[in-house]
Amino acid sequence: MTQEHGLWARGTRALGGMLALTVALGGCAAGPAASSPTRAEKQTVTVFAAASLTAAFTEIAELDPNLEVRYTFDGSPTLVDQIKGGAPADVLATADQATMTKALDAQLVQPDPTMFATNVGVLIVPQGNPGGITGLDASLDGKKLVMCAPAVPCGAVAVNLAKEAGVTLKPVSEEQKVTDVRGKVASGEADAGIVFSTDAKAAGDVVETLELAGAANHATRYPISPVTASQNQAAAQAFIDLVTSAKGRAVLTEYGFGTP
Repeated sequence: MTQEHGLWARGTRALGGMLALTVALGGCAAGPAASSPTRAEKQTVTVFAAASLTAAFTEIAELDPNLEVRYTFDGSPTLVDQIKGGAPADVLATADQATMTKALDAQLVQPDPTMFATNVGVLIVPQGNPGGITGLDASLDGKKLVMCAPAVPCGAVAVNLAKEAGVTLKPVSEEQKVTDVRGKVASGEADAGIVFSTDAKAAGDVVETLELAGAANHATRYPISPVTASQNQAAAQAFIDLVTSAKGRAVLTEYGFGTP
């Protein structure tokens, strides 16, 4: 073998070794990137919830960045009617057990709903109490009282509280959701209204709250359940787990809800 041929052979082998090392190093660099975990895909969930849950549920939705929550807030019976009529929903949360039972009987929701909160009825009046209301008593005579319709959870609570007080209520209007009652009192359109304690708290300083005797005896419990027709059961359960988590319960407590 000539000297030139030997030098060429050694150079070729050296070049091959450098190429092999470059490929190996490139493979090592690419390895971790290829095996790194991907970010969790965001899930969308449609929640039908009682109007009294508006503020609390809106804040709870912000606790999980991987959940995009789309809400419909209304009176509980209205929500059940909408789902029965084919409205797309993944989760139903009502303000009482009676309304959820109707949804269960119609097989609109999954069995064994989870109870996640409680609430009590109170009487609210505009700031300054211009009507001089003192409670569910004669001070309501001739005054503009608003309440929820008896079929709505806040209305059912109002009826029970009136029975407890031994009075007959004569409302000038019966609303389909508790937030409408609150709105009429807050605006001064009504002299008094029966709402949940959480709604009174949400109204802030524009209303005054009068506690009602026996309210604790007629506390309402809030159930939540996946909708049977939902095509998104995993996201539905993820939202329910969020509501019932320690962080979710802390938000509910902040807005005045009790623990069942």
